[in-house]
Amino acid sequence: MKAYRASILWFAPHSEGPPQALFEEDGLLVVGPNAAGLQVVQAIGAWRDLSPRFAQVPVEHLPGRIIAPGFVDLHVHFPQTNVIGSPASGLLPWLENYTFPEEKRFASIDYSAEAAGFFIDELLRNGVTTALAFATSHTTSVNALFAEAQARSLRLITGLCLMDRHAPPDLLNQQSPGGHVDATMQSLLDSEALIHHWHGKGRLGYAITPRFAPTSTDAQLRGAGELAARYSDVWIQSHVAENKDEIAWARELFPKSRSYLATYDDFGLMRERAVYAHCIHFDDDDRALMRATGASAAISPTSNLFLGSGFFDYAGADRIGFGYGLASDVGGGTSFSPFHTMLAAYYVGREGQINHGLSLSPQNLWWQHTAGAGRVLAVKGSDGQSLVGNLLPGCEADFVVLNPKATPLLARKTALASNLDELLFSMIVLGDDRLIERTVISQGLAV
Repeated sequence: MKAYRASILWFAPHSEGPPQALFEEDGLLVVGPNAAGLQVVQAIGAWRDLSPRFAQVPVEHLPGRIIAPGFVDLHVHFPQTNVIGSPASGLLPWLENYTFPEEKRFASIDYSAEAAGFFIDELLRNGVTTALAFATSHTTSVNALFAEAQARSLRLITGLCLMDRHAPPDLLNQQSPGGHVDATMQSLLDSEALIHHWHGKGRLGYAITPRFAPTSTDAQLRGAGELAARYSDVWIQSHVAENKDEIAWARELFPKSRSYLATYDDFGLMRERAVYAHCIHFDDDDRALMRATGASAAISPTSNLFLGSGFFDYAGADRIGFGYGLASDVGGGTSFSPFHTMLAAYYVGREGQINHGLSLSPQNLWWQHTAGAGRVLAVKGSDGQSLVGNLLPGCEADFVVLNPKATPLLARKTALASNLDELLFSMIVLGDDRLIERTVISQGLAV
């Protein structure tokens, strides 16, 4: 066991009403192994209350620092690191001119391995300890990312990108060697083999991953739904309702479905642990479908602003009631930094036509990228409590050590904070990777 003495931020167990952040100016976080040998939170609270109880536990004192839950990124593209900051007039031209050419390179084992190392370095450097990530349509990219995450003990969920039409030929899922099995069936066989090889190994999880409905045939989506039914504890991830041209395209391809979102439900791809990126252009029937099935949204504000896709309707989501959390969406998203993402989400909330000038509180923004996103992923203990994105007892001991004086302007501004909201908002507005002094993951490793 080990204890850390610092200021500590965490969240109360979820209940109805707004998220409630807890903050202890002089706190103690005690971590130790569970029955499986994974470091979990044993106790959290005030130093004065807990220190007598854990007097024999070594303590690392971190004066002037803040310990907070590690960030959860609900939607990030591993093969798009090099695509950040690529100019385009919108989503579909951006895919054609930048994303697809870059993703072709991941057929190479060496290219995938080097990229995986850099990608996970960036996640950890920015305080991300859990990620739901896209790979490419090449098994080489999936294996490389899983192997690197396993070596670093990162909690990571990914899967083979399924697309058997409407993309460059060398990015489409490929038929079996010798052509004995067609490309669609082979993509499903490959997905199932990857589930058996990686899912549940350490902190790794598999996600059935249609890129988005227009790049999959009915047969591929049907097969993906059958996999989701057969392996009920794996995740599902895709994109939906990001861009109006994309929506029109999806409606042409799947005219029998009530909406673009309903297409996924028609193929059995909506349930708990199904996470759909964007979810911008919804009506109330779509929102009700999300709620009824237990599916959740990965809100990607820097990407949506960069590509001009639109604004997530927070007011509509909360009125109907379905789960959501924040995501970087690198490389349409413009930064790995959760602080940049939270600030962009604040801008989105202020958008008058959609959200009517909603002012998302700093506590709510932080919750969306930690405990809220962890709740979406539904990694639960035997008591039903979410194990990621928070520092309640029993949670995996993933956390960041923040230095609120990391830059001269941060030091000046945070010193003026008179309450928790002012402190958190100063870090959201002014923070970047320099604010993350250390990232600690539950195997006891620190970077």
